[in-house]
Amino acid sequence: YRPNWEGGRYDGDDATRFETLCLAMELGVDYVDIELKVADKFVDFLSGNKPDKCKLIVSSHNYESTPSCEELANLVARIQEVGADIVKVATTATDIIDVSRMFQVMVHCQVPMIGLVMSERGLMSRVLSPKFGGYLTFGILDATKTSASGQPTLEELLDVYNIRCIGPDTKVLGLIANPVKQSKSPILHNKCLQSVGYNAVYLPLLADDLARFLDTYSSPDFSGFSCSLPFKVDAVHCCHEHDAVAKSIGAINTIVRKSDGKLVGYNTDYIGAISAIEDGLGSKDAAMSPLSGRLIVVVGAGGAAKAIAYGAKKKGARVVVANRTYEKAVTLANAVGGQALRLADLENFRPEEGTILANATSLGMYPNVDGTPVPKKALRFYDVVFDAVYAPKVTRLLREAKEHGVKVVSGVEMFVRQAMGQFEHFTGGIEAPESLMREIAAQYT
Repeated sequence: YRPNWEGGRYDGDDATRFETLCLAMELGVDYVDIELKVADKFVDFLSGNKPDKCKLIVSSHNYESTPSCEELANLVARIQEVGADIVKVATTATDIIDVSRMFQVMVHCQVPMIGLVMSERGLMSRVLSPKFGGYLTFGILDATKTSASGQPTLEELLDVYNIRCIGPDTKVLGLIANPVKQSKSPILHNKCLQSVGYNAVYLPLLADDLARFLDTYSSPDFSGFSCSLPFKVDAVHCCHEHDAVAKSIGAINTIVRKSDGKLVGYNTDYIGAISAIEDGLGSKDAAMSPLSGRLIVVVGAGGAAKAIAYGAKKKGARVVVANRTYEKAVTLANAVGGQALRLADLENFRPEEGTILANATSLGMYPNVDGTPVPKKALRFYDVVFDAVYAPKVTRLLREAKEHGVKVVSGVEMFVRQAMGQFEHFTGGIEAPESLMREIAAQYT
């Protein structure tokens, strides 16, 4: 019975739906939600006959934007004036920073308030509702039947985000990326945080500007972030301090906010990817990396590519960088003393025996699973093929390499290993539950 002029599907007259809502009250519902636009009319219709048990939610929905804090506060006051037991304001996020304004109004509201920001960029308003004093939040029963954009399922709220345990002191962690919904990091980190009893929740954070996000959510409670495409290089300029490895690589995948507010950047991609490739190669000499003296072709020139190229060079490998934008390939190749190629050159490139191919681009990542950086016919010349993409677990690149009899290393290995490093940074040194991480990764990738 939400009318179509408020974003619902009801196209009838108010009298009919008012009568239905009154019947619902008589039958014992706990809440009735009526729109601000007709709230006065509905209150008059009730004529003081609202049962004490039933709470009246008066709501306002904005499907275009999120107004300023002042406008939101004025809207809350208007809703209170019509006799609402509970204030409900739903707006829309065009940028993730819009959610901050809803949080500010919620924490200062003197009456019970439901504050939600719709769209994927507004997801954290729904999950963090109990942290910022929200009266309730909404979860859908069936993922195929959403009533508003950005709604999590009931199962996600309870089992992934552990919403019953979120409170004012809960730390906020998350993955800042664009796109982000394909990531399994929230499942992995939240289950591991719960397993060690650490009071934090890890969210997918769809952002458009990393610096603006970090400046807006500058509270100590927003204590740590994973950075993925396209922000790993931008993160270097956003952090006040960097560990030596991150500084050398020029890319960051982990940010921790210290108690003094300073942001410290780390890179756990490097050890995650390189150790996975080394294990894939195998070695009889414990004193020397199996990468030593080998040629590795790194596809890409972004943050993950920088980490792999830097790590491979450090282990004694010779590096070739191939990228769609040749100038970026040259820059990275020069930084590691390697050779640059255009991505298209790989179709006819004939590597020496024992060469490793490492894809560090998003080609082949869900939902664009048909993408691949290298034609199938060229893969047979490599000894090992590694793909940093882990969703899906078996990418087109890995499948086609395997069909040539080439040894493959899945991005799941890098995913787990880099996540272990991040977990320990986020929790102040608590050892990551590796076996649980591997179990979750196997289940969800």
